[in-house]
Amino acid sequence: MSADSPSAPIVLTALTARPILDSRGYPTVEVSAVLDDGTRVRAAAPAGASTGAHEAVERRDGGEAYSGRGVDAAVAGVEREIAPALVGSAWASITEVDRALRDLDGTHDYRRLGANAVVAVSIAASRAFAHVAGLSLHTWIAAASGSSERLPVPHFNVLNGGAHAANALDFQEFMIAPVGAPDEAAAVRIGAEVYHALAALIRQRYGTAGLGDEGGFAPPVEHPRTVLDLLVEAIGDAGYRPGRDTVAIALDPAANYFYRGAGRYETGGTLRDRAQMVDFYLELFDEYPIRSLEDGFAEDDPEGWVAMATAAAGRWQLVGDDLYVTDPERIERGAAAGLSNAVLIKPNQIGTVSQTLAAIAAARDCGMSCMVSHRSGETMDTFIADLVVGTGVGQIKSGAPARGERVAKYNRLMEIERDHPELPYGLDR
Repeated sequence: MSADSPSAPIVLTALTARPILDSRGYPTVEVSAVLDDGTRVRAAAPAGASTGAHEAVERRDGGEAYSGRGVDAAVAGVEREIAPALVGSAWASITEVDRALRDLDGTHDYRRLGANAVVAVSIAASRAFAHVAGLSLHTWIAAASGSSERLPVPHFNVLNGGAHAANALDFQEFMIAPVGAPDEAAAVRIGAEVYHALAALIRQRYGTAGLGDEGGFAPPVEHPRTVLDLLVEAIGDAGYRPGRDTVAIALDPAANYFYRGAGRYETGGTLRDRAQMVDFYLELFDEYPIRSLEDGFAEDDPEGWVAMATAAAGRWQLVGDDLYVTDPERIERGAAAGLSNAVLIKPNQIGTVSQTLAAIAAARDCGMSCMVSHRSGETMDTFIADLVVGTGVGQIKSGAPARGERVAKYNRLMEIERDHPELPYGLDR
């Protein structure tokens, strides 16, 4: 089965929405749908702080409430426009539902109804299709995407900077990845143990272990090497061996944040051109067990991406996030230009589940790896955990192994493993 294939149809008898708070204390959209057998399914949209220029557009109210970030209009759009269009009809596939949502919105980026409304409806509809088919959500996603299920390597964001933290650190995310763990439960345990070892180091040296948006620590540091030294020491203190095949490190500099234009980047008070940034990253790769670099260059600096990809020569994973925004066409163009060898996948960047599956398919057709990702403003919704298992891409990042909205995803992964111990764990090689 694919997302376009006929399956058991769904009939919605009710579709409602309400504002809820995300993990940063701003409103987002939660959708509730009732099926004709009385089953209720829910879904909530996340929200990003570090966003790409080409992402699907959230609908926000403006005005004074919540500093303009209210979602009353998006909620009203679900109930006044989307619900009348979807309720009462039989829908044969998620692609059919998502096509109806796109036609109803009438824009290429969902700016009229709001991507925050549309993605929540699409995820709720996916849960409805899984229910009607009698499948777990991850198994339904595997069938819809033509994938083999796989439990992923979690990439835990244990130290925050950039737009996600109130410190002077320009790089946004420093992650640990238990690539050598034997299973999901062990990977989560390793992540938690390193996280707590890192907390002890930070408290000892800086007297505070404040948190960033994604649950990682946000100490008063400025230079990436300071952080990388802390991570290597924490991994060792937790009883593990740092290494690209054991407990590796992954970086998300989010270079849009410190791009100064004309191929120049300013980090830690130092201004570097593209070639110097490439050299800087290569030095870090040689000195530390880094396996993955995400958004090392700005989304509108393709020359920097090509230079990095050429220098890396396939030895490291280079992930495009703002560069691609989960858009199949942008992924195909980036692959043709040789910009990266991996893609970050965020459903709310593109707007619907079927478009998300199309982005993963496009990346695979181009020989690129994928990593499923949360957003900095998260909810307790665990859809991305089922998405990463169902599509079998083998990698996920959902923040630190702390805070309810982050660990909900990791706990869901361990639940899936408990229920399906036959599933393989690890990178999709």
